[in-house]
Amino acid sequence: MNYSNLLKIALRAIAANKLRSFLTALGIIIGVASVITMLAIGQGSKRSIQANIAEMGSNMIMISPGADRRGPGGVRQDASSMETLKLTDYQSIKDECNFIKGISPTVNSSGQWIYGNNNAPSSIYGVNQDYLDIRQLSVDEGEMFTDADIKASAKVCILGQTVVDNLFPDGSDPVGKVVRFNSIPFRVIGVLKKKGYNSMGMDQDDLVLAPYTTVMKRILAQTYLGGITCSAITEGLTNKAIDEITTILRHNHKLKEATDTQDADDDDFNIRSQEELASMMNSTTDMMTILLGCVAGISLIVGGIGIMNIMYVSVTERTREIGLRMSVGARGVDILNQFLIEAILLSVTGGLIGVALGVGASYAVKLIAHWPIYIQPWSIIMSFAVCTFTGVFFGWYPAKKAAQLDPIEAIRYE
Repeated sequence: MNYSNLLKIALRAIAANKLRSFLTALGIIIGVASVITMLAIGQGSKRSIQANIAEMGSNMIMISPGADRRGPGGVRQDASSMETLKLTDYQSIKDECNFIKGISPTVNSSGQWIYGNNNAPSSIYGVNQDYLDIRQLSVDEGEMFTDADIKASAKVCILGQTVVDNLFPDGSDPVGKVVRFNSIPFRVIGVLKKKGYNSMGMDQDDLVLAPYTTVMKRILAQTYLGGITCSAITEGLTNKAIDEITTILRHNHKLKEATDTQDADDDDFNIRSQEELASMMNSTTDMMTILLGCVAGISLIVGGIGIMNIMYVSVTERTREIGLRMSVGARGVDILNQFLIEAILLSVTGGLIGVALGVGASYAVKLIAHWPIYIQPWSIIMSFAVCTFTGVFFGWYPAKKAAQLDPIEAIRYE
């Protein structure tokens, strides 16, 4: 018996029991749709996080104080109270490091910004001009402060868009106006271009930039830095830049290296890169995507078991038909192929409907829940291949059972 005849017989058998065939394929449909939707959500989240990290500067390096044991009794101090980073460290890194293209001291303070009857809580960040390039920020209106402003510790600032909206709700131009941070007046010389929220829900526009000398002297009254932010020449040179910065800081801080008789002193600073953060976030999102895919994949197994169950029922119902076919010359392999083709048709049809439903559900999630999605072609191919394999795997045993029936006993079956 040729395969075209077997295909016609399988299609007639499926058409004769439309509702049962649909319910049989329903498990496959739900499984495939779930896998595609879950993987689209997982990959969308991963790409969104990668995009936000790239916006912050994928080659950014952050240096902060840490691991200092200079308190009483050698007890570790809180990072916020450490004074291990100085302006001399910033200058040394700027002058000696060959793998960075931008560097800025950073100090910050939180407080209340006031203009007229309007006020808003926000933070002021003391930085230099390189900070804009490092963090991929840009001035939308006005101008950036100058080296002269830094040397003079000038009370000038650049507002983020969120602060502008809170202090100037009437839409007036803030450039040239004088606002107050707690009780200290600052003249607004510029407004940053809007960046919006990142994937972690942080408002990237809720900040104010000012010369680092101004924040250190006029607000914090301190001579040490809260941190140093810099950017490697390229993302690939980030690790070399970190190694060079570590060497410079250990030399500046007179930290002892390991010898035969003593261990090396711990670093009294911490260095983190966006590459490290991206790697950590990627591993987390990958794990979540795999988890979501596995949970959704259970539906495919349930769908396969459903196919096997229905094929068993079909074999039992059509025992006399099988006996008649074998009595007129059908071979066992023909009976095997007939029922196997039915199982594959059910799974493939369910897979096609599931793919369409999964793609539609993914875009529905994007439109309704506003979640980022990304449908990868391999997820569709994988889902379809798995559902086809499921049809073959779970349909083979019932088909084999049908092929092994004794023709005489099958004809006598009631």
